[in-house]
Amino acid sequence: MRHLVVVDSPAALPDALPDVEIVAARDYLADPRFSGLRGARVYNLCASYRYQAIGYYVSLLAAARGHRPLPSVATMLDLKSPHVVRLLSGELQGQINRSLKSIRADHFVLSIYFGRNLAERHETLSRALFKLFPAPLLRAEFARAGDEWMLRRLAPVGFADVPESHRDFMHDAARRYFAGERPRGIQAKKTRFDLAMLVNPAEAHPPSDEQALKRFERAAADLGFYVERIGPDDIGRLAEFDALFIRETTAVNHHTFRFARKAAAEGLVVIDDPDSILKCTNKVYLAELLARHNVPAPKTMLVHRDNIDEIEARLGLPVVLKQPDSAFSVGVVKVLDAAELKPTVKRLLKASELVVAQEYLPTTFDWRVGVLDGRPLYVCRYHMARGHWQIIKHDGESGVDEGNVDTLAIGEAPDAVIRTAVKAAGLIGNGLYGVDLKESDGKVMVIEVNDNPSIDAGIEDDVLKGALYREIMGVILKRVEASKQGEVGNR
Repeated sequence: MRHLVVVDSPAALPDALPDVEIVAARDYLADPRFSGLRGARVYNLCASYRYQAIGYYVSLLAAARGHRPLPSVATMLDLKSPHVVRLLSGELQGQINRSLKSIRADHFVLSIYFGRNLAERHETLSRALFKLFPAPLLRAEFARAGDEWMLRRLAPVGFADVPESHRDFMHDAARRYFAGERPRGIQAKKTRFDLAMLVNPAEAHPPSDEQALKRFERAAADLGFYVERIGPDDIGRLAEFDALFIRETTAVNHHTFRFARKAAAEGLVVIDDPDSILKCTNKVYLAELLARHNVPAPKTMLVHRDNIDEIEARLGLPVVLKQPDSAFSVGVVKVLDAAELKPTVKRLLKASELVVAQEYLPTTFDWRVGVLDGRPLYVCRYHMARGHWQIIKHDGESGVDEGNVDTLAIGEAPDAVIRTAVKAAGLIGNGLYGVDLKESDGKVMVIEVNDNPSIDAGIEDDVLKGALYREIMGVILKRVEASKQGEVGNR
């Protein structure tokens, strides 16, 4: 991928930046060779990013050309909004106070060059602000308010505004940044596109284990992706990539949903897309959706404070109660008798205006069918945890007990299971889903549709092996290619 550093006056920059082409802003805007260039990163160091200034148009046209501008227009707009700056930087308050605690003055200016600062003690804060607001050159102004330091202003700066005494450091920061993005000597082949994989090492029960993540990375690299794992604090970097693959448990009131929304707004291919997250993570929505489209499911009712007394008559006992946003069997309760029914429902209603109640269907295992792009990928039987009615038991001696899993070829599973799963997934979209089903009295019923399904090494990939990962990455690649062709066609 080409690296273009766009400045007002190329003569002001040294030629020693590795594998970087320095381009005059007016040439980038007007020269046909740049409008037809494919696969470029554009580092916009123009003097002004104000609306309709030349720096603004550099990033705007870079996005239109399918290039990756830094900063993006979205970042420019965020930086112009004091509300957005205060809101996002509020997450760094502790870091701000730690970094500036030794400053005696009441005001302090922090210069950030490609995520770095001249003082080592400010490196962590500089990197954090750069991740939230990715612009090559930033200036942060802080003021003391009692015992706290507050970020008063954060603004991008042009190359011309960098003090002469900072120039050598800025050049070194740029060289390190460019070298770090594509480690020389490690990358075996040229990459066509950039894929961000959102993971959270601190997550107790992630959707993919480390070995599976590495298999995803290998499959993506084989298809021409440069893959980089990103974390919860990297939302500002999304504009650097062509696609986002979320491998962290999703929820609506959570950074994973914000990542999905921002990535979609930036024009990235996204799995899981925000619409799928919104639909799948709420069991109230799923219950209504399945009923409306006549997809077989256990008898279900939406419970509120005024119809608690109807549950036993309509669904019988035992009954299963679910919080709308429950996941990994957490927030799912089996109620055995009438004495505990009302107290349990009232407890769940403290967190949500509605609770899902379903008839209890005892089975020795649940089916899980993985579906992507409307096609089944894998099928598993998740057996119940020993002595438990769910596949995951959260109060076992080891904290979490899970039942055994066996994986079948698609052709080995009952046709009704596959057909029903594909139909249910199609009601959500064309993303990557795990459809959970039960067989009871000869009937196949959908329990739920999960976005961000578990894919662990040796379990879901037990039949297809590496082909499972290549299939998923292949779909992402096709969507990125189609997106790029669309960009060309619209020009």
